[in-house]
Amino acid sequence: MDSASSLSDQQTSIATHASSRSFIRIFARILVATVLLYLLSRFLIYWHDWPPLTETLHSFMGGEALESSRLYKGIALLLIYIATFVLITFSIKRSPEKTLSSDAERYKELSYFIVRAAFWAVFFIGLTDAVISFLRVEEILIPIVGAETAQMLDQSTQRGLYVHYPLLVLAIVVAWFSKSLGFYWLAFLVVLAEFTIVITRFVFSYEQAFMGDLVRFWYAAFFLFASAYTLVEGGHVRVDVFYARVTNRKKAWVNALGSLILGLPVCWTILHYGLGSRQSSLIAPILSFETSPSGYGMYVKYLMAAFLVVFAVSMALIFISYFLKNCAFLFKEADAELPSGGEH
Repeated sequence: MDSASSLSDQQTSIATHASSRSFIRIFARILVATVLLYLLSRFLIYWHDWPPLTETLHSFMGGEALESSRLYKGIALLLIYIATFVLITFSIKRSPEKTLSSDAERYKELSYFIVRAAFWAVFFIGLTDAVISFLRVEEILIPIVGAETAQMLDQSTQRGLYVHYPLLVLAIVVAWFSKSLGFYWLAFLVVLAEFTIVITRFVFSYEQAFMGDLVRFWYAAFFLFASAYTLVEGGHVRVDVFYARVTNRKKAWVNALGSLILGLPVCWTILHYGLGSRQSSLIAPILSFETSPSGYGMYVKYLMAAFLVVFAVSMALIFISYFLKNCAFLFKEADAELPSGGEH
């Protein structure tokens, strides 16, 4: 009887662990989906005039009625959210053999892909826009491309649509095949651009606004894009008072809860206040293709607002991955890693 009771308790414990693990996987994937769906909804709202979910729900609850076309779009957006969450639940229920660690690795790779695409984008766009700005300021753009094309390139909207956006698509393609994050190259490019300014200013007495813009463009990208990678590699400075002295299990609890309570809210705050309305600080420059006051600088100021979106999304994915990684240790999965940190 004792043996049968012990076996029954063990089976119950295994079932409970499996159920808890599935719940955590569903919870984490819904968090990831919510971040990505929020970006999709912002695109549909600002570029295709779809109503926000709040307007649709308010209309259902007896508020101001929406036009039929906007109401259908709002319902479609709501159904996209619901269908995504249902599919996530079913897909995880059908794959109970997947571990928390494998999901953590998947979300980390997704974050890295976004960062790789962003790196190649700032590389291609930075070089191309700097060349165009140089040709403009030296008044040799018209002889090369013609007056009509030069006039088009003088407009930030046209340059963004026909130069920056195609290069952004190219960057995504390159990032798909390239596995290098490129931070060392980006740091080198920042130094090289700054060195070029020093040489041209003090040796040739030559300096233009676009040269400083290029340094700021690349340096901002380097600082913001590298944050997620630095967190994974444990490169952030940790002011440690208690963490290093506690057990690995307590470290895992601190890391898991800290990711949810401290990390993710920061990312959501950036996304919500930066993209919440057309006048928000991040989306407004993107919608208007905002440029710097200097007439002969680079036309990339609006992209620097997008850097914070990349930062928030990549960090959110890493925090979710970090949460799962530490949960895997708490569940004693075979492929779980020890909690990081405490050694700095």
